[in-house]
Amino acid sequence: MTSPDRHPKDPLHGVTLEQLLNLLVERHGWSELGRRIPIRCFNFNPTVKSSLTFLRKTPWARKKVEDWFIRELRKPL
Repeated sequence: MTSPDRHPKDPLHGVTLEQLLNLLVERHGWSELGRRIPIRCFNFNPTVKSSLTFLRKTPWARKKVEDWFIRELRKPL
């Protein structure tokens, strides 16, 4: 995934929830997502579709995933 255009006040500007979830899965895998953010959709038969559905309905879980993604942006590839 190419890095998104930087926006001075919003590091998630231009990044969809699906894109950031795919990047985290690619870098860390489902098991690490489930370990760090212990939610059922990451631990039992995980799919992007089921995870997106849950994250869109659950603000606290979405915030944890977005915060992790923002930390990943600061790391070198």
